[in-house]
Amino acid sequence: MRHIDERDELIDRIARIQHELARYIARSRFLPGPASNLTMRQLQVTVLLSSLGSASGQDLARHLGVSLATVTGIVDRLVRHGLACRHEDPDDRRVRRVELTPKGKALIEELQDAGLAGLRRLLDHLDLDTLRMLDLVGIRMYEVGRRLREQADPPLR
Repeated sequence: MRHIDERDELIDRIARIQHELARYIARSRFLPGPASNLTMRQLQVTVLLSSLGSASGQDLARHLGVSLATVTGIVDRLVRHGLACRHEDPDDRRVRRVELTPKGKALIEELQDAGLAGLRRLLDHLDLDTLRMLDLVGIRMYEVGRRLREQADPPLR
């Protein structure tokens, strides 16, 4: 029982630390021009589209836990900003898909670069032994994440 309690405490502490690190990195980055004009939801949809590549309004609503009408308004504004575009689904002409424009992809790249710069500033203050431990932990977490993702979304054959 003690082992389970310690495991839960460690997981909780690691999660809190991760949350605080994410906040540090978010505060340390400055939002590129177009991003500073977006709401959090618009940024969230932009990041989601970057991950998905292309999505229907229903897909986005499901991922965000909001109504289709809410997603439509968010996407309308992203289209007006030139960050996203709509097009017909080649498999179902009734469905409109949304994807990032080159401008939207460039914005995501700028955000990722800014976040990486913040992380790098933090890592630059750590000693070599700590960096080696983080490298090992990062590799293990990546491997577990990849396995979990494959279980959730098995590759198409």
